[in-house]
Amino acid sequence: MTFYSILFPGAEDPQAREAAEAPEFFKDMNLHQVIEAITAGKEIYNLKPLFYTCVPDTDVIAYRHEVLRDLEDEELLKNLKSFAQEMTKMREYLTQAGKVTDDRQKQRWFLDAVGVFCAGTDQLAHDLALAKLNSAALSAFRDYLSAYVGSSSFRKLESETRKLQTDLDSIRYSTLILGSGTFKVTKYKEGLNYSAEIERTFERFKQGAPKAYEYKFPSLPHLNVVEAKVLEFVTQLYPEIFASLTEYCARYANYEEKPIQIFERESQFYISYLDYIENFRRTGLRFCYPKITTGSKEIYCDGGFDIALAYRLVTEGHAVVCNDFYFKDPERIFVVTGPNQGGKTTFSRQFGQAQYLAGMGFLVPGRAAQIHLFDYIMTHYERDEYMTNLQGKLQDDVVRIHEILEKATPNSIIILNEIFSSTALQDALFLSKRVMERIIELDALCVWVTFVDELASYSKTVVSMVSTVVPDNPSVRTFKVFRKPAEGVAYALTIAEKYRLTYDRIKERLSL
Repeated sequence: MTFYSILFPGAEDPQAREAAEAPEFFKDMNLHQVIEAITAGKEIYNLKPLFYTCVPDTDVIAYRHEVLRDLEDEELLKNLKSFAQEMTKMREYLTQAGKVTDDRQKQRWFLDAVGVFCAGTDQLAHDLALAKLNSAALSAFRDYLSAYVGSSSFRKLESETRKLQTDLDSIRYSTLILGSGTFKVTKYKEGLNYSAEIERTFERFKQGAPKAYEYKFPSLPHLNVVEAKVLEFVTQLYPEIFASLTEYCARYANYEEKPIQIFERESQFYISYLDYIENFRRTGLRFCYPKITTGSKEIYCDGGFDIALAYRLVTEGHAVVCNDFYFKDPERIFVVTGPNQGGKTTFSRQFGQAQYLAGMGFLVPGRAAQIHLFDYIMTHYERDEYMTNLQGKLQDDVVRIHEILEKATPNSIIILNEIFSSTALQDALFLSKRVMERIIELDALCVWVTFVDELASYSKTVVSMVSTVVPDNPSVRTFKVFRKPAEGVAYALTIAEKYRLTYDRIKERLSL
Protein backbone atom coordinates (compact mmCIF):
# COMPACT_ATOMS: atom_id res chain seq x y z
CA MET A 1 0.00 0.00 0.00
CA THR A 2 1.44 3.37 -1.06
CA PHE A 3 1.06 6.49 1.06
CA TYR A 4 2.53 9.93 0.38
CA SER A 5 0.89 12.79 2.25
CA ILE A 6 -2.14 13.91 4.27
CA LEU A 7 -1.63 17.47 3.00
CA PHE A 8 -1.24 17.06 -0.75
CA PRO A 9 -3.23 14.42 -2.64
CA GLY A 10 -0.99 12.26 -4.80
CA ALA A 11 2.21 14.18 -3.99
CA GLU A 12 5.08 11.69 -4.08
CA ASP A 13 7.49 14.21 -2.54
CA PRO A 14 5.40 16.66 -0.49
CA GLN A 15 8.46 18.36 1.01
CA ALA A 16 9.51 19.49 -2.47
CA ARG A 17 6.46 21.77 -2.51
CA GLU A 18 7.32 23.56 0.71
CA ALA A 19 8.29 27.24 0.75
CA ALA A 20 11.42 28.14 2.69
CA GLU A 21 10.35 31.71 3.45
CA ALA A 22 7.12 33.44 4.43
CA PRO A 23 5.10 35.08 1.62
CA GLU A 24 5.54 38.84 1.24
CA PHE A 25 2.04 39.59 2.52
CA PHE A 26 2.54 37.74 5.84
CA LYS A 27 3.85 40.66 7.85
CA ASP A 28 1.22 43.11 6.56
CA MET A 29 -1.50 40.67 7.56
CA ASN A 30 0.19 39.95 10.92
CA LEU A 31 0.19 36.31 9.88
CA HIS A 32 3.77 35.96 11.09
CA GLN A 33 2.38 36.48 14.61
CA VAL A 34 -0.30 33.85 13.99
CA ILE A 35 2.18 31.25 12.75
CA GLU A 36 4.53 31.95 15.65
CA ALA A 37 1.70 31.28 18.10
CA ILE A 38 0.54 28.15 16.25
CA THR A 39 3.98 26.54 16.01
CA ALA A 40 5.23 27.53 19.49
CA GLY A 41 6.53 24.45 21.31
CA LYS A 42 6.56 22.39 18.10
CA GLU A 43 9.86 23.60 16.68
CA ILE A 44 11.12 20.04 16.27
CA TYR A 45 8.60 19.50 13.47
CA ASN A 46 9.73 22.52 11.43
CA LEU A 47 6.10 23.38 10.64
CA LYS A 48 6.59 26.93 9.39
CA PRO A 49 7.41 25.92 5.79
CA LEU A 50 4.06 24.09 5.69
CA PHE A 51 2.26 27.30 6.69
CA TYR A 52 4.32 29.32 4.20
CA THR A 53 3.23 27.04 1.36
CA CYS A 54 0.05 28.68 0.17
CA VAL A 55 -0.78 27.22 -3.24
CA PRO A 56 -4.58 27.44 -3.40
CA ASP A 57 -6.07 24.44 -5.16
CA THR A 58 -9.62 23.17 -4.85
CA ASP A 59 -8.50 19.53 -4.67
CA VAL A 60 -6.00 20.30 -1.90
CA ILE A 61 -8.56 22.33 0.04
CA ALA A 62 -11.19 19.58 -0.19
CA TYR A 63 -8.56 16.98 0.80
CA ARG A 64 -7.68 18.97 3.93
CA HIS A 65 -11.29 19.70 4.84
CA GLU A 66 -11.94 15.96 4.90
CA VAL A 67 -9.06 15.45 7.35
CA LEU A 68 -10.24 18.28 9.59
CA ARG A 69 -13.75 16.83 9.68
CA ASP A 70 -12.33 13.45 10.72
CA LEU A 71 -10.36 15.20 13.46
CA GLU A 72 -13.60 16.54 14.92
CA ASP A 73 -13.70 13.08 16.52
CA GLU A 74 -12.11 13.87 19.90
CA GLU A 75 -10.99 10.28 20.43
CA LEU A 76 -9.13 10.25 17.12
CA LEU A 77 -7.51 13.59 17.87
CA LYS A 78 -6.44 12.35 21.30
CA ASN A 79 -4.94 9.20 19.75
CA LEU A 80 -2.90 11.20 17.24
CA LYS A 81 -1.58 13.39 20.06
CA SER A 82 -0.66 10.26 22.05
CA PHE A 83 1.24 8.92 19.05
CA ALA A 84 3.12 12.20 18.76
CA GLN A 85 4.04 11.97 22.45
CA GLU A 86 5.45 8.48 21.92
CA MET A 87 7.48 9.66 18.94
CA THR A 88 8.76 12.56 21.03
CA LYS A 89 9.88 10.07 23.68
CA MET A 90 11.59 8.02 20.97
CA ARG A 91 13.55 11.07 19.79
CA GLU A 92 14.53 11.89 23.36
CA TYR A 93 15.99 8.38 23.71
CA LEU A 94 17.88 8.77 20.43
CA THR A 95 19.18 12.15 21.59
CA GLN A 96 20.37 10.53 24.82
CA ALA A 97 22.09 7.82 22.80
CA GLY A 98 23.97 10.52 20.95
CA LYS A 99 25.13 12.15 24.18
CA VAL A 100 26.58 9.18 26.07
CA THR A 101 30.09 7.94 25.29
CA ASP A 102 29.88 4.26 26.22
CA ASP A 103 28.96 2.14 23.19
CA ARG A 104 26.89 -0.33 25.19
CA GLN A 105 24.93 2.48 26.79
CA LYS A 106 24.36 4.03 23.35
CA GLN A 107 23.04 0.70 22.13
CA ARG A 108 20.61 0.33 25.03
CA TRP A 109 19.20 3.82 24.48
CA PHE A 110 18.82 2.98 20.78
CA LEU A 111 17.11 -0.33 21.58
CA ASP A 112 14.62 1.37 23.87
CA ALA A 113 13.96 4.05 21.25
CA VAL A 114 13.05 1.35 18.73
CA GLY A 115 10.87 -0.26 21.37
CA VAL A 116 8.93 2.98 21.81
CA PHE A 117 8.60 3.29 18.02
CA CYS A 118 7.21 -0.23 17.66
CA ALA A 119 4.74 0.15 20.53
CA GLY A 120 3.58 3.59 19.41
CA THR A 121 3.18 2.55 15.78
CA ASP A 122 1.33 -0.63 16.69
CA GLN A 123 -1.01 1.33 18.96
CA LEU A 124 -1.71 3.93 16.27
CA ALA A 125 -2.55 1.20 13.75
CA HIS A 126 -4.98 -0.25 16.29
CA ASP A 127 -6.56 3.15 16.99
CA LEU A 128 -6.97 4.00 13.29
CA ALA A 129 -8.51 0.60 12.61
CA LEU A 130 -11.25 1.40 15.13
CA ALA A 131 -11.78 4.98 13.95
CA LYS A 132 -14.59 5.96 11.58
CA LEU A 133 -12.58 7.70 8.87
CA ASN A 134 -14.13 9.43 5.88
CA SER A 135 -11.14 11.33 4.55
CA ALA A 136 -9.13 9.92 1.66
CA ALA A 137 -5.90 11.06 3.34
CA LEU A 138 -6.33 9.35 6.72
CA SER A 139 -7.91 6.29 5.14
CA ALA A 140 -4.89 5.88 2.85
CA PHE A 141 -2.52 6.21 5.79
CA ARG A 142 -4.54 3.72 7.83
CA ASP A 143 -4.31 1.18 5.01
CA TYR A 144 -0.57 1.77 4.65
CA LEU A 145 0.02 1.48 8.39
CA SER A 146 -2.08 -1.65 8.70
CA ALA A 147 -0.03 -3.29 5.96
CA TYR A 148 3.23 -2.11 7.54
CA VAL A 149 2.58 -3.34 11.09
CA GLY A 150 1.31 -6.61 9.66
CA SER A 151 4.42 -7.11 7.56
CA SER A 152 7.06 -9.71 8.44
CA SER A 153 9.74 -7.01 8.59
CA PHE A 154 7.91 -5.02 11.28
CA ARG A 155 6.96 -8.08 13.28
CA LYS A 156 10.57 -9.25 13.18
CA LEU A 157 11.77 -5.83 14.34
CA GLU A 158 9.21 -5.79 17.14
CA SER A 159 9.94 -9.35 18.34
CA GLU A 160 13.73 -8.93 18.25
CA THR A 161 13.43 -5.65 20.13
CA ARG A 162 11.25 -7.19 22.81
CA LYS A 163 13.52 -10.25 23.15
CA LEU A 164 16.66 -8.15 23.53
CA GLN A 165 15.00 -5.93 26.12
CA THR A 166 13.90 -9.01 28.05
CA ASP A 167 17.39 -10.55 27.83
CA LEU A 168 19.05 -7.38 29.05
CA ASP A 169 16.54 -6.94 31.85
CA SER A 170 17.15 -10.51 32.97
CA ILE A 171 20.88 -9.94 33.55
CA ARG A 172 21.82 -10.35 37.22
CA TYR A 173 25.28 -9.96 38.63
CA SER A 174 27.09 -9.58 41.93
CA THR A 175 29.86 -7.14 42.74
CA LEU A 176 32.34 -8.20 45.38
CA ILE A 177 34.56 -5.44 46.75
CA LEU A 178 37.95 -6.89 47.54
CA GLY A 179 39.54 -3.78 49.03
CA SER A 180 42.46 -1.62 47.89
CA GLY A 181 40.31 -0.25 45.04
CA THR A 182 39.63 -3.64 43.49
CA PHE A 183 36.40 -5.50 42.95
CA LYS A 184 35.13 -8.63 41.29
CA VAL A 185 32.00 -9.04 39.13
CA THR A 186 30.34 -12.43 38.87
CA LYS A 187 27.03 -13.83 37.73
CA TYR A 188 24.46 -13.60 40.47
CA LYS A 189 23.89 -16.81 42.39
CA GLU A 190 20.77 -17.32 44.43
CA GLY A 191 21.71 -17.77 48.09
CA LEU A 192 19.99 -18.01 51.42
CA ASN A 193 18.08 -14.94 52.45
CA TYR A 194 18.41 -14.46 56.20
CA SER A 195 16.39 -11.21 56.33
CA ALA A 196 13.08 -12.81 57.26
CA GLU A 197 14.66 -15.08 59.90
CA ILE A 198 16.55 -12.19 61.51
CA GLU A 199 13.37 -10.09 61.60
CA ARG A 200 11.51 -12.88 63.38
CA THR A 201 14.30 -13.39 65.90
CA PHE A 202 14.50 -9.74 66.90
CA GLU A 203 10.79 -9.00 66.60
CA ARG A 204 10.36 -8.83 70.41
CA PHE A 205 13.04 -6.13 70.68
CA LYS A 206 11.32 -3.92 68.10
CA GLN A 207 10.51 -0.41 69.34
CA GLY A 208 8.53 1.70 66.90
CA ALA A 209 9.12 2.01 63.19
CA PRO A 210 12.73 1.30 62.22
CA LYS A 211 14.78 3.90 60.43
CA ALA A 212 15.13 3.24 56.72
CA TYR A 213 18.72 2.89 55.53
CA GLU A 214 18.01 1.95 51.93
CA TYR A 215 19.80 4.03 49.33
CA LYS A 216 18.48 4.53 45.85
CA PHE A 217 21.23 5.14 43.35
CA PRO A 218 20.38 8.01 41.00
CA SER A 219 19.90 7.23 37.32
CA LEU A 220 22.40 9.49 35.59
CA PRO A 221 22.83 9.68 31.81
CA HIS A 222 26.61 9.12 31.88
CA LEU A 223 28.50 6.25 33.50
CA ASN A 224 31.30 7.05 35.90
CA VAL A 225 34.59 5.18 35.68
CA VAL A 226 33.57 2.45 38.14
CA GLU A 227 30.17 1.89 36.50
CA ALA A 228 31.79 1.66 33.06
CA LYS A 229 34.25 -0.95 34.36
CA VAL A 230 31.44 -2.95 35.96
CA LEU A 231 29.53 -2.87 32.66
CA GLU A 232 32.64 -4.04 30.84
CA PHE A 233 32.88 -7.07 33.16
CA VAL A 234 29.14 -7.75 32.80
CA THR A 235 29.56 -7.71 29.02
CA GLN A 236 32.20 -10.42 29.37
CA LEU A 237 29.87 -12.46 31.56
CA TYR A 238 27.03 -12.33 28.98
CA PRO A 239 28.85 -12.08 25.64
CA GLU A 240 26.02 -13.52 23.53
CA ILE A 241 23.44 -10.98 24.66
CA PHE A 242 25.72 -8.02 24.05
CA ALA A 243 26.90 -9.41 20.71
CA SER A 244 23.25 -9.69 19.67
CA LEU A 245 22.69 -6.08 20.78
CA THR A 246 25.62 -4.84 18.66
CA GLU A 247 24.38 -6.77 15.63
CA TYR A 248 20.83 -5.51 16.19
CA CYS A 249 21.87 -1.85 16.26
CA ALA A 250 23.83 -2.22 13.04
CA ARG A 251 21.01 -4.05 11.26
CA TYR A 252 18.24 -1.62 12.26
CA ALA A 253 20.16 1.66 12.14
CA ASN A 254 17.57 3.02 9.68
CA TYR A 255 14.49 1.51 11.25
CA GLU A 256 12.17 4.53 10.85
CA GLU A 257 9.76 4.45 7.93
CA LYS A 258 9.67 7.71 5.94
CA PRO A 259 5.86 7.65 5.43
CA ILE A 260 5.39 7.49 9.21
CA GLN A 261 7.77 10.40 9.70
CA ILE A 262 5.86 12.41 7.09
CA PHE A 263 2.54 11.54 8.67
CA GLU A 264 3.62 12.54 12.16
CA ARG A 265 4.88 15.93 10.98
CA GLU A 266 1.91 16.65 8.73
CA SER A 267 -0.57 15.62 11.41
CA GLN A 268 0.94 18.33 13.59
CA PHE A 269 0.02 20.84 10.89
CA TYR A 270 -3.64 20.10 11.59
CA ILE A 271 -3.31 19.52 15.34
CA SER A 272 -1.41 22.75 15.99
CA TYR A 273 -4.04 24.80 14.13
CA LEU A 274 -6.93 23.07 15.90
CA ASP A 275 -5.26 23.66 19.27
CA TYR A 276 -4.77 27.32 18.32
CA ILE A 277 -8.38 28.01 17.35
CA GLU A 278 -9.62 26.20 20.44
CA ASN A 279 -8.44 29.29 22.36
CA PHE A 280 -11.11 31.28 20.50
CA ARG A 281 -13.83 28.66 20.54
CA ARG A 282 -13.72 28.53 24.33
CA THR A 283 -14.80 32.18 24.38
CA GLY A 284 -17.71 31.61 21.98
CA LEU A 285 -16.01 32.79 18.78
CA ARG A 286 -16.96 30.75 15.74
CA PHE A 287 -15.00 29.06 12.94
CA CYS A 288 -16.42 27.50 9.80
CA TYR A 289 -15.50 25.52 6.70
CA PRO A 290 -15.54 28.10 3.89
CA LYS A 291 -17.15 27.39 0.56
CA ILE A 292 -14.65 27.84 -2.27
CA THR A 293 -15.67 29.34 -5.60
CA THR A 294 -13.64 29.43 -8.78
CA GLY A 295 -16.07 31.32 -10.97
CA SER A 296 -18.30 33.58 -8.92
CA LYS A 297 -16.71 36.44 -6.99
CA GLU A 298 -19.71 36.85 -4.72
CA ILE A 299 -17.79 36.17 -1.53
CA TYR A 300 -18.88 36.71 2.06
CA CYS A 301 -17.93 36.17 5.69
CA ASP A 302 -20.37 36.46 8.60
CA GLY A 303 -18.95 37.17 12.04
CA GLY A 304 -15.30 37.20 11.06
CA PHE A 305 -12.42 38.79 12.95
CA ASP A 306 -8.70 39.58 12.80
CA ILE A 307 -7.27 36.35 14.19
CA ALA A 308 -3.91 37.87 15.20
CA LEU A 309 -5.52 40.71 17.15
CA ALA A 310 -8.17 38.39 18.61
CA TYR A 311 -5.50 36.05 19.97
CA ARG A 312 -3.98 38.89 21.97
CA LEU A 313 -7.38 40.12 23.15
CA VAL A 314 -8.53 36.66 24.20
CA THR A 315 -5.26 36.05 26.02
CA GLU A 316 -5.73 39.32 27.92
CA GLY A 317 -9.39 38.59 28.66
CA HIS A 318 -10.85 41.30 26.39
CA ALA A 319 -13.85 41.07 24.06
CA VAL A 320 -13.40 40.59 20.31
CA VAL A 321 -15.42 42.67 17.83
CA CYS A 322 -16.63 40.71 14.79
CA ASN A 323 -17.45 42.17 11.37
CA ASP A 324 -19.23 40.94 8.25
CA PHE A 325 -18.48 41.51 4.59
CA TYR A 326 -19.91 40.41 1.26
CA PHE A 327 -19.73 41.20 -2.43
CA LYS A 328 -22.68 40.99 -4.82
CA ASP A 329 -21.99 41.23 -8.56
CA PRO A 330 -20.60 43.49 -9.91
CA GLU A 331 -19.01 44.57 -6.61
CA ARG A 332 -15.28 43.89 -6.34
CA ILE A 333 -13.68 46.63 -4.20
CA PHE A 334 -14.20 47.65 -0.57
CA VAL A 335 -13.18 51.25 0.05
CA VAL A 336 -12.89 51.61 3.81
CA THR A 337 -13.01 55.06 5.40
CA GLY A 338 -13.69 56.44 8.85
CA PRO A 339 -11.92 57.87 11.89
CA ASN A 340 -8.38 56.96 12.83
CA GLN A 341 -7.97 54.01 15.18
CA GLY A 342 -11.48 52.90 14.29
CA GLY A 343 -10.77 49.40 13.01
CA LYS A 344 -10.18 50.05 9.30
CA THR A 345 -6.80 48.33 9.11
CA THR A 346 -8.06 45.52 11.33
CA PHE A 347 -10.92 44.97 8.88
CA SER A 348 -8.48 44.81 5.96
CA ARG A 349 -6.41 42.21 7.81
CA GLN A 350 -9.52 40.22 8.67
CA PHE A 351 -10.33 40.10 4.95
CA GLY A 352 -6.81 39.05 3.93
CA GLN A 353 -6.43 36.46 6.66
CA ALA A 354 -9.72 34.85 5.67
CA GLN A 355 -8.47 34.46 2.09
CA TYR A 356 -5.18 32.92 3.22
CA LEU A 357 -6.70 30.52 5.76
CA ALA A 358 -9.31 29.39 3.25
CA GLY A 359 -6.62 28.86 0.62
CA MET A 360 -4.67 26.72 3.10
CA GLY A 361 -7.66 24.46 3.62
CA PHE A 362 -8.29 25.61 7.20
CA LEU A 363 -11.43 26.64 8.99
CA VAL A 364 -11.79 30.43 8.92
CA PRO A 365 -13.08 32.84 11.58
CA GLY A 366 -16.83 33.35 11.24
CA ARG A 367 -20.21 31.66 11.29
CA ALA A 368 -20.25 31.13 7.51
CA ALA A 369 -17.98 32.11 4.64
CA GLN A 370 -17.52 31.82 0.91
CA ILE A 371 -14.13 32.64 -0.59
CA HIS A 372 -13.01 33.00 -4.20
CA LEU A 373 -9.98 30.86 -5.11
CA PHE A 374 -7.08 33.29 -5.57
CA ASP A 375 -3.67 32.99 -7.17
CA TYR A 376 -1.86 35.77 -5.28
CA ILE A 377 -2.45 37.93 -2.22
CA MET A 378 -0.71 41.27 -2.68
CA THR A 379 -0.60 43.94 0.00
CA HIS A 380 0.63 47.50 0.32
CA TYR A 381 0.98 48.74 3.88
CA GLU A 382 3.17 51.50 5.22
CA ARG A 383 6.76 50.46 5.83
CA ASP A 384 8.72 51.74 8.79
CA GLU A 385 11.71 52.85 6.74
CA TYR A 386 9.63 55.55 5.06
CA MET A 387 7.81 56.88 8.10
CA THR A 388 10.13 59.89 8.46
CA ASN A 389 10.90 60.49 4.80
CA LEU A 390 7.83 61.70 2.96
CA GLN A 391 9.51 61.93 -0.41
CA GLY A 392 10.81 58.40 0.02
CA LYS A 393 7.39 57.20 1.09
CA LEU A 394 5.62 58.58 -1.98
CA GLN A 395 8.25 57.06 -4.22
CA ASP A 396 7.89 53.76 -2.40
CA ASP A 397 4.09 53.89 -2.78
CA VAL A 398 4.34 54.44 -6.53
CA VAL A 399 6.97 51.75 -7.10
CA ARG A 400 5.25 49.14 -4.97
CA ILE A 401 1.76 49.70 -6.39
CA HIS A 402 3.24 49.49 -9.89
CA GLU A 403 4.79 46.11 -9.05
CA ILE A 404 1.47 44.89 -7.65
CA LEU A 405 -0.52 45.96 -10.69
CA GLU A 406 2.04 44.40 -13.05
CA LYS A 407 1.77 41.03 -11.29
CA ALA A 408 -1.95 40.99 -10.45
CA THR A 409 -4.47 38.92 -12.38
CA PRO A 410 -8.28 38.75 -12.27
CA ASN A 411 -7.93 36.07 -9.56
CA SER A 412 -5.66 38.11 -7.30
CA ILE A 413 -6.47 39.65 -3.93
CA ILE A 414 -5.20 43.23 -3.52
CA ILE A 415 -5.16 44.94 -0.12
CA LEU A 416 -4.07 48.57 0.13
CA ASN A 417 -3.70 50.55 3.33
CA GLU A 418 -3.42 54.36 3.32
CA ILE A 419 -1.30 54.71 0.19
CA PHE A 420 -0.38 58.19 -1.09
CA SER A 421 -0.97 59.64 2.38
CA SER A 422 2.28 61.61 2.20
CA THR A 423 1.20 63.83 -0.69
CA ALA A 424 -1.40 66.56 -1.15
CA LEU A 425 -5.05 65.52 -1.30
CA GLN A 426 -5.50 66.42 -4.97
CA ASP A 427 -2.36 64.49 -5.93
CA ALA A 428 -3.47 61.55 -3.81
CA LEU A 429 -6.89 61.62 -5.49
CA PHE A 430 -5.32 61.74 -8.98
CA LEU A 431 -2.96 58.82 -8.28
CA SER A 432 -5.65 56.81 -6.49
CA LYS A 433 -8.05 57.13 -9.43
CA ARG A 434 -5.41 55.81 -11.82
CA VAL A 435 -4.81 52.82 -9.55
CA MET A 436 -8.55 52.30 -9.10
CA GLU A 437 -9.10 52.22 -12.87
CA ARG A 438 -6.46 49.53 -13.25
CA ILE A 439 -7.93 47.35 -10.47
CA ILE A 440 -11.41 47.67 -11.99
CA GLU A 441 -9.97 46.73 -15.37
CA LEU A 442 -8.36 43.64 -13.83
CA ASP A 443 -11.63 42.64 -12.12
CA ALA A 444 -9.58 41.70 -9.05
CA LEU A 445 -10.96 41.64 -5.52
CA CYS A 446 -9.64 44.48 -3.39
CA VAL A 447 -9.82 46.12 0.01
CA TRP A 448 -8.62 49.73 0.05
CA VAL A 449 -8.29 51.62 3.35
CA THR A 450 -8.04 55.31 2.51
CA PHE A 451 -8.55 58.87 3.69
CA VAL A 452 -9.77 59.83 0.19
CA ASP A 453 -13.57 59.69 0.58
CA GLU A 454 -14.17 60.33 -3.13
CA LEU A 455 -13.00 56.79 -3.95
CA ALA A 456 -15.92 55.30 -2.03
CA SER A 457 -18.38 56.27 -4.79
CA TYR A 458 -16.04 55.92 -7.76
CA SER A 459 -17.79 53.04 -9.55
CA LYS A 460 -20.58 50.51 -9.28
CA THR A 461 -17.88 47.92 -8.54
CA VAL A 462 -16.95 49.84 -5.38
CA VAL A 463 -18.58 49.29 -1.98
CA SER A 464 -18.21 51.97 0.65
CA MET A 465 -17.38 50.58 4.11
CA VAL A 466 -17.17 52.89 7.12
CA SER A 467 -15.71 52.27 10.58
CA THR A 468 -18.18 53.69 13.06
CA VAL A 469 -18.24 55.57 16.35
CA VAL A 470 -20.72 55.85 19.21
CA PRO A 471 -23.31 58.39 17.94
CA ASP A 472 -23.53 60.29 21.23
CA ASN A 473 -19.77 60.25 21.76
CA PRO A 474 -17.81 60.35 18.48
CA SER A 475 -14.50 60.01 20.29
CA VAL A 476 -15.42 56.42 21.21
CA ARG A 477 -14.87 53.83 18.45
CA THR A 478 -17.15 50.82 18.07
CA PHE A 479 -14.65 49.01 15.78
CA LYS A 480 -17.65 47.89 13.72
CA VAL A 481 -17.37 48.37 9.96
CA PHE A 482 -20.58 48.72 7.94
CA ARG A 483 -21.65 49.22 4.35
CA LYS A 484 -22.59 52.90 4.25
CA PRO A 485 -21.58 56.07 2.37
CA ALA A 486 -18.34 57.73 3.38
CA GLU A 487 -18.93 60.48 5.92
CA GLY A 488 -15.55 62.00 6.61
CA VAL A 489 -16.81 65.59 6.67
CA ALA A 490 -19.86 64.73 8.78
CA TYR A 491 -17.64 62.91 11.28
CA ALA A 492 -15.26 65.88 11.47
CA LEU A 493 -18.20 68.24 12.09
CA THR A 494 -19.50 65.98 14.85
CA ILE A 495 -16.13 66.05 16.59
CA ALA A 496 -15.89 69.82 16.16
CA GLU A 497 -19.39 70.25 17.60
CA LYS A 498 -18.55 68.07 20.61
CA TYR A 499 -15.58 70.25 21.48
CA ARG A 500 -17.36 73.52 20.54
CA LEU A 501 -14.97 74.18 17.65
CA THR A 502 -17.45 74.83 14.84
CA TYR A 503 -17.39 78.20 13.11
CA ASP A 504 -20.52 79.35 14.89
CA ARG A 505 -19.27 78.23 18.33
CA ILE A 506 -15.89 79.89 17.90
CA LYS A 507 -17.52 83.08 16.61
CA GLU A 508 -19.89 83.02 19.57
CA ARG A 509 -17.01 82.82 22.04
CA LEU A 510 -15.03 85.55 20.30
CA SER A 511 -18.00 87.91 20.60
CA LEU A 512 -18.13 87.55 24.37
